Amino acid sequence: MVMAKSSSSALLLPFIFITSIHGRLDERERSLHTGRTATTVSPLPDMRPLDESETTQVFEKLYKFTSNNLKNIVESPSHEGLDQNPGRYCFRLHKNRVYYVSESLVKRATNIKRENLVAFGTNIGKFTKSGKFHLTIQALNLLAANAKHKVWLKPTSEMSFLYGNDVIKGGLGRITDNINAYDGVVVFSMSDVPLGFGIAAKSTQDCRKMDPNGLVVIRQADTGEYLRNQEDL
Repeated sequence: MVMAKSSSSALLLPFIFITSIHGRLDERERSLHTGRTATTVSPLPDMRPLDESETTQVFEKLYKFTSNNLKNIVESPSHEGLDQNPGRYCFRLHKNRVYYVSESLVKRATNIKRENLVAFGTNIGKFTKSGKFHLTIQALNLLAANAKHKVWLKPTSEMSFLYGNDVIKGGLGRITDNINAYDGVVVFSMSDVPLGFGIAAKSTQDCRKMDPNGLVVIRQADTGEYLRNQEDL
């Protein structure tokens, strides 16, 4: 019984943490859009805050890669915008894409006609037609700065990964401890340049016992997409 209770508590921890962060973000959203300043304008229909379901999906994806460092993403002070106090970063949905953007820039974007607004802030992912959220390669720098789990590729394996291939044991240079199967991992070069991200196929312990052709990371996104998939980004 004790083991079962411990397991249930562990499963609840991400949910509790995400709910707590979500609540703090809601408070800031209300402050941002309830007349805090005379220049505040309500968001345009095509540029709006995420609803509860959308926020939960986005946070769950980010949490998979950042764990408790998600707090840093949500509460990080902004350095963008012309305001003396640009506020913090927030999340906005525009044409099915999710942007991580400063509150100062949000205020200015509301003054642009929606048909002329192409993008603002950093695009971190998009919602599919079925309503599922996927992180895209543009989120890489945000994930890399807050990643809990990392792997580093040997120089001879970088090109293969940047062509869209998964990471195998033979191409692995280093790996952080305590990775479990299906954890989100950020992929770096040996010189600490972020190359992409994916899902761990095996735990750290299992990876160290694998043969060179064993699958280590299932690729989800890589910087080679900037050349391969320009039209979709």
